[in-house]
Amino acid sequence: MATGWLLAALLITLLLVRSAIGYAHRRGMLDQPGQRRSHRLPTPRGGGIGIVVAMLLCLLGEWWYLPGVFWSFGMVAGLSGALMLVALAGWWDDHRSLPVLPRLAMQLLAVLGFSVALLATGLSFWWLPLLLVGGVWSINLHNFMDGIDGLLAQQAIFVASGLAGLAWTAAEPMLALAAATLAASALGFWCYNHPPARIFMGDVGSGSVGLLIFAFTAMLWRLRHDLLWPALTLSSAFVVDASLTLLTRMWRGRCWYAAHREHLYQWLVRRGGSHANADKGYLAWNLLVAAPLAWLACSHLRLALPITMAVYLLAAVLWLALKRRCLRRDLFKDGHVAT
Repeated sequence: MATGWLLAALLITLLLVRSAIGYAHRRGMLDQPGQRRSHRLPTPRGGGIGIVVAMLLCLLGEWWYLPGVFWSFGMVAGLSGALMLVALAGWWDDHRSLPVLPRLAMQLLAVLGFSVALLATGLSFWWLPLLLVGGVWSINLHNFMDGIDGLLAQQAIFVASGLAGLAWTAAEPMLALAAATLAASALGFWCYNHPPARIFMGDVGSGSVGLLIFAFTAMLWRLRHDLLWPALTLSSAFVVDASLTLLTRMWRGRCWYAAHREHLYQWLVRRGGSHANADKGYLAWNLLVAAPLAWLACSHLRLALPITMAVYLLAAVLWLALKRRCLRRDLFKDGHVAT
């Protein structure tokens, strides 16, 4: 039965993303190359709608056939409603620009709905502010990191697969299946998004992926608090890149939510690297550092927090070193330090 749901998510995504390519061309939903973009050809956007629809359909079916500890009707309704609201904001923004405040309000409302459902499982109300901040940040973090071909889809496959494994060790098969379904759906999208991309995920997809990764991580934490650390280790590459880039831009007084090309992955491409090679760099971190240390943290839960802290410190040091290397190359090439 589980294999059937994974296959269904994969096929639904493949079909809908293929349809989304034609839809985007008809509606003129094309990302044009420009100074703040990393692609060179007009490319359709909005393909993430395939992931959204696949997840909505499969989550409902999986809950019907395989209930779990947290998967009451209220939890399914809270997560599904949040997903639809985030996807709606993203779909709107993919068609025509949605101002930042209405978009943020819709994201907050979505995370609030999911958080209330999670609090209903017996969690203290005092966790609500942290859940709201974490959920909104995850939505925007993954949106920020969706800037080159294949990167976000690749990350979603990796993190969702890891969360599925963690949920399985915690004896929560429904959560494991839900996370694995996200991995399968992301794989279906990756088939059209790997370099050179035939379609981009768009805000409808990037925000939705961010919400789902947050939701599954929060549910795993609610199930077993000590599993939060290996779960966060899985997301270390994206969290560090997005967070340090955001802090740097805020420190310099720049508009943090405006389009830019200052993430590490964008600098790697700007300095002559290909999208595929940048993807391989993040994949190497995930497979050689994040995955084994997440496993180590899960196996030695007393050391889980120090291991996670060490991973994030190492990621930050590597981020700074690579960023400086890119800046030095820019200095050598152009005769000045680019800003």
